[in-house]
Amino acid sequence: GFDLVRLLLIGSEKPRLQLMAEPSNGDPMTVEHCEEISRALSALLDVEDPIKDAFTLEVSSAGLDRPLTRLTDFERFTGFKAKAETRHLVDGRRRFSGIIVGVEGDQIVLRAEDGEPESSDEARLNFGDLAKAKLVATDELFELAKSGKLPRPVSAPAAASEPAQTTDSDNLNYPTTGQDPES
Repeated sequence: GFDLVRLLLIGSEKPRLQLMAEPSNGDPMTVEHCEEISRALSALLDVEDPIKDAFTLEVSSAGLDRPLTRLTDFERFTGFKAKAETRHLVDGRRRFSGIIVGVEGDQIVLRAEDGEPESSDEARLNFGDLAKAKLVATDELFELAKSGKLPRPVSAPAAASEPAQTTDSDNLNYPTTGQDPES
């Protein structure tokens, strides 16, 4: 199956429904996966018709500078650089950038990139207060992606034995918590 990373409806004159997904087992997203999701979702949307006007459906992978929409995304990418924006001021600001230190309860811990591991330059952000967050594409992420060694989803097995099989839209796993769709 697949996990939903983000779903956005953009535009009013020529609406686009953008869906970002990833295989639940942690395998890289392929063009074939996007086609499979697109076919299943198109069939479902044709029947349910939740959007009254004509729209374009776009299905894609999350990419290296992927949105971080679940607490497990922050756990998965601990040690990597991220940017986050909060809905409310935290210590006098809304925008944060740094290395993901980890997750403590429902808080994301980011350390300023030039801060030492035990530095007071750590920001603790409540997950529910995030307006948006994303990984920063770095050379390290690029090299890991190129070698097929990106961190696997927290719930995924260490090594996938079979490719993801999805035959209908019922196999899409939607996150139960998320962030503002403007991320």
